[in-house]
Amino acid sequence: MKYLIVFAHPEPKSFNGSLLDVAVKHLESQGHEVKVSDLYRMNFKPTIDADDFLNHDKNERLQVAGASAEAFVANQLTADVVAEHEKLMWADNVIFQFPLWWFSMPAILKGWIDRVYSCGFAYGVGEHSETRWGDRYGEGSFEGKRAMLLVTVGGWPTHYSARGINGPIDDILFHINHGNLCYPGFTVLPQMVVYRTDKADDAKFKESSEELKQRLDTFQTTKPIAYRRQNFGDYTIPQMELKEGLEQPGETGFAIHVKKD
Repeated sequence: MKYLIVFAHPEPKSFNGSLLDVAVKHLESQGHEVKVSDLYRMNFKPTIDADDFLNHDKNERLQVAGASAEAFVANQLTADVVAEHEKLMWADNVIFQFPLWWFSMPAILKGWIDRVYSCGFAYGVGEHSETRWGDRYGEGSFEGKRAMLLVTVGGWPTHYSARGINGPIDDILFHINHGNLCYPGFTVLPQMVVYRTDKADDAKFKESSEELKQRLDTFQTTKPIAYRRQNFGDYTIPQMELKEGLEQPGETGFAIHVKKD
């Protein structure tokens, strides 16, 4: 299998960076091909602007989605973005690896998504009609590929529990799993989260390394998050609301978008 790891941590000697080394070595030892987009080491440009669209008239107002679509069709995106497109299409599986900073991903990774998820490539694809609203949420350019978040956290597991003050980790990562991964078509695996990494010792790193190896060994067989598919009858179109009665009694919020057994 072919794995792409999109890595966003500024310190290669960190707990997170050390887990990257474990992942690459383990995957390669099992005969897999691995590519790494190390965003800090690449000095990846995190801001989207007019310079990203080589055919855009700088004297005209920039409308990002339209400019992105036109540049994608005309092969006028910058070389760094095109290189990431090629990696994504090459990969069978993608791992997004980052520390949880301020309840989300580091800015450089958000910028990678802003720039690399071009219109016509990761969004704005497919038919819009009375029965379909584009190829997204279960369909799209990355359909058939699996993806997983590998996240390190400074806080305790209880801080991110159902009653924890920070909120449940599934809710905190929902916008990434559902919005950044499921939306463009990935099959999304449950995230691997390692807590209290700032205080971790060698025993903690060994334990986390073994868990990571196990997750990698079962990447193809792990049951994915059962996000509802957009165009398969669960949602009204074009309102894009879940149809009444499909949720569990008393169920609200993010949870209604995940099918229950």
